[in-house]
Parts: sequence; C-alpha cells; structure tokens
Amino acid sequence: MAISVYILKNSIVKSSVKEYLQMKEEVKIKKKLARQQAREEATPINIEELKMKKDLRTVFVSDSDTAEQALSLAGISYEGEVKLEDIEFCKVEAQQKCLCGTLHIPKLSDPVGPKIMMYFFVNRKNIVIIDDEGFGEKVIRRIIASRTKPGQSREKFLYNFCVKFMDQDLVNLGRYGHKIMQIEEDINNGELEEVTEKIAQLRKELLILREYYDELHDFGKQLEENENRFFSGKNLEYYGIISDRADRLMGRTMYLLDYIVQIRETYQGKVAEQQNKNMEFLTIISTIFFPLTLITGWYGMNFNNMPELANGYPGVIVLSLVVIGIIIFIFKKRKIF
Repeated sequence: MAISVYILKNSIVKSSVKEYLQMKEEVKIKKKLARQQAREEATPINIEELKMKKDLRTVFVSDSDTAEQALSLAGISYEGEVKLEDIEFCKVEAQQKCLCGTLHIPKLSDPVGPKIMMYFFVNRKNIVIIDDEGFGEKVIRRIIASRTKPGQSREKFLYNFCVKFMDQDLVNLGRYGHKIMQIEEDINNGELEEVTEKIAQLRKELLILREYYDELHDFGKQLEENENRFFSGKNLEYYGIISDRADRLMGRTMYLLDYIVQIRETYQGKVAEQQNKNMEFLTIISTIFFPLTLITGWYGMNFNNMPELANGYPGVIVLSLVVIGIIIFIFKKRKIF
C-alpha cells in the first residue's frame, strides 16, 4: 500500500508523498523569503504568524510495510516496534516525542470474529495512521463524503475520525434490542428451540462490545488529559465528547445485557413450567394406575379359597372401571383435570 497523505485545511486535501514533499519545500522557501524580506525592510518578524505559515498539518495513512517511511515523513520518533498483531486494547501511550494510540475495534457484523487493529501517532504537527485493512482510509473517505469539515487542527481531525467509526454503533445496538425482543416473543409463544444458544451468542457479543466501549471511554479520557501538551487546551473538549459518547454506548450495552438476563429468567421459568406440566401428567397417570396395579396384584395371587377364582374376571374389570371413575371424579372436583 502506498502512503496516502492528507493535508488538513478547511476540507481534507489528498496528495501523494511527492506532492507533499514539494509543498513542504515551497513552505520552507516562503519562510526563508519572509525572513529575508523582514530583514531588508527592517521590520520585526512575527514568529507566531511565521509558524502558522510554515506548518503543514498532515495525516499520513499507511500499512505495516510503509510504517517506518510514514513515521519518518511525519517527523515522528517512536520508541517501540509497530506490530499490529500485538494490539489487544484501545489505549493511548504518551512518549517524550509523540503520542501513540492503538485501536482494537470489533466488526459490527461479527464482534466475536477478528478485530480491526490500528496504530495512530501524533506529534506537534502531524498524524500517522497505520492499519493493514484500509479501514483508516475508508473512515477518511466517509468524512469527506459526509462533507464534515475536519478542521485545521489535529484535535478536530482525531475527533471526527473517532466519531465517524462510532456513528453506526447505536444503530447496531438497536438491532441487538430487536433480536432480544424477538427471542422474548418466541419464548412467550412456546418456541423454545435453540433459545439457549441464541441467548449465549448475543450475550457473548454484547460483553465484547461493552469491553470495547469501556476502553473507548478511557481512550477519550487519556486524550483529554493531554499529558504531553501536544494538543491545544481549547480543543480538548472534543475528546470529552468521544468519552461521553462511548459512555452512553456502554450504558446502552449494559441495558441490553440486563434485558438478556431477564429473557433468560423468563426462558427458565417457561422450561420449569413445562417440566411441571409433564410431572403433573405423570403424577395423574401414576395415581390412576396405582390402585389398578394393587387390584391386579391382589387378584393375581390365585388362592384356592378365593370366591372370585372361577368367575371373577368380569368383576375385576367392573371394579377397575369404578375405581378409575372415582379417581377422575375427585380430580375434576379439585380442578386437577
């Protein structure tokens, strides 16, 4: 993957590395001419204005293969090794010369499956985004397509970047809510097949999302702390918004997890009710056949002095029917039937 270069202006301007280097050289020449002109005119040099003119706030997007080149172009010195496969959390690490962040994003279509793993690095001028799936590039395209102005600051760009990959999460959680309601409806209709598997799968996915939103909440707080003073204080409120949004998503996820617990209890109640009905049926059958078993056992002994030994068969049948009738009458009177 070639390195993509985005210049932060009122809207993102994309260029190649070659164009970026040319622009950087032009800015350097303009700076030199401005200093020379100021000396010739014997006018004081406005350092702050000169800084604003010379700054090229840039976002470099690369993959693992071109990561070192992108960091070099951005003037970022990272004290570590860039290994996307080692990313396990969303976090921010402050170093002396840069800010390093990692993103470990579950795919909304399959939270349990492989995650999207990204690095981003920030110094006082530039941002470098490293990922092997082209996700960072897609997010930036979505920012451009939505006509969202990323602003001239790194703070506003990072804010828009994070908000853009979080913008479908609430809709996704809404889909989880509909799935849980459908399971509840199936349970109430007595359709209990595969309910346990469905509940277990949804709970697993929501636990992964809850952990992810918790990490994002801390991620926003860490950016807001601005430990290295890389960000302008007036723009730190953007990161508070990221933290608040992650907190709301986590709250929604917690609500869905509680809902799943209630559905599971409803399911267990339905199963227990079904088992009770089965046991009640077996008890009724046992109650009916117990006296019949006693009668057949009694008359099956075949003693010589039994008066019914010769012609007792019809009598036993009548007695059995009478006993069954009495039992059914008692059951109906007590509303067991």
